[in-house]
Amino acid sequence: MSFRKTIAFIAIAASPLVYGQEAKDWEGEAELGVLITSGNTEETNVNGRLGLVHEVVDWRNIAELSSNYSEAEDQTTAEKYKGSVETNYKFDDSQYWFLRGSYENDRFSGYDFESAVTTGYGNRVWQRGERSFLDLSAGVGYRYNKLEVVNSDGEDAEKEAIARLAAQFDYELSDNALFHQKLSTEIGLEENNVISQSETAIKANIVGNLSMKAAYRVKHVSDAPAGTDSTDTETAITLLYGF
Repeated sequence: MSFRKTIAFIAIAASPLVYGQEAKDWEGEAELGVLITSGNTEETNVNGRLGLVHEVVDWRNIAELSSNYSEAEDQTTAEKYKGSVETNYKFDDSQYWFLRGSYENDRFSGYDFESAVTTGYGNRVWQRGERSFLDLSAGVGYRYNKLEVVNSDGEDAEKEAIARLAAQFDYELSDNALFHQKLSTEIGLEENNVISQSETAIKANIVGNLSMKAAYRVKHVSDAPAGTDSTDTETAITLLYGF
């Protein structure tokens, strides 16, 4: 996919901003910035992200799209597209049931694509105010990851039941600053391939709805495809628009 198509992807993903100002119960954020990666790709990239949350009394719906792309000397050196959708049914103010689907297409990961569907139980075990909380969740599901080349067993895909553990911790440092930590691990129950991801970020308000975000992300695949690194890291500094 070309750089122009990548920009188009970000623009289309951000289109709900046009309507988000008037839609009740919706909030979200869009960001654009510079990404420095190490691991399977080591380049400076342009990345974009759109996150949306819709919350009412009994339900909370969460969607996230992200993309990054770079090229050097007319050669694509990084190309990644990710999306996830999650719905929560709230039993009360803290407990909820979740259903989550995710998809990732990373050209340099050794996978054609990675996908998973999980469901389970979550609990907001601590909350202070509107912006400080700790969510813990656990569930089970199914993983289907399509490989670029067949593995040593002659298979072209990883297909197995998984267990998912996740946590999200947000803490309001001040009226203008927020600390964010997100962790997840998906454990293969048959092949025992464990895929873990972490994001550590600080957001600081600049003016109005515009903020700056510094984030460090890690993804570790315990049994990575042949010829690829087990661990990828990303360091990103972005401008973020909240709505």
